[in-house]
Amino acid sequence: MNQDTENYHGIIVFDGICNFCNSSVNFIIARDEKNLFRFTPMQSSTGQKLLEKHNLSRDNIDTFLLVKNSKALTKSDAALAIAIATELKRPWNYLTILSFIPRPVRDYFYCLVARNRYKWFGKKEQCMIPTPDVRNKFLT
Repeated sequence: MNQDTENYHGIIVFDGICNFCNSSVNFIIARDEKNLFRFTPMQSSTGQKLLEKHNLSRDNIDTFLLVKNSKALTKSDAALAIAIATELKRPWNYLTILSFIPRPVRDYFYCLVARNRYKWFGKKEQCMIPTPDVRNKFLT
C-alpha cells in the first residue's frame, strides 16, 4: 500500500467475514462504473494498517472505513451519500438525499444494523476470496 494508491482511489475497509458486508462490497463493485473504489478486508494486513493509521480499533470494529484523499469516513457518512453513493450509477446515486437526515439519526440506524449484522445476515469462517474478474479491485 502506498500513498498514491490511498489518495487516488476510495479504499473501503470492510468486515471480510460478514455476509452483509460482503454483499455490500459486491453491490458497490457492480455499480462502480468509474472503477473508483478498491477494497480490503479489515482482517488483512492492509486493512489492519489502515484501521490503525486512522485510529480505529483493530478489534470488534462496528463500521467500515472509507479512505478517500487521505480522509477517513465511517458509519453513515461513508456508507451513504457523503462518499460512496454519489459515485454509483443511477438510481443508487439518489441515496445522497439521505444526507439531509442529521448524522446522529443516520448513525443510530447504521449502528443498529452493524451491531446485529452477524445475527441477521450471518458470517463466514474466513474472508471472502475475490473472483478473478474483480481481483484487481482488492488490496492485500
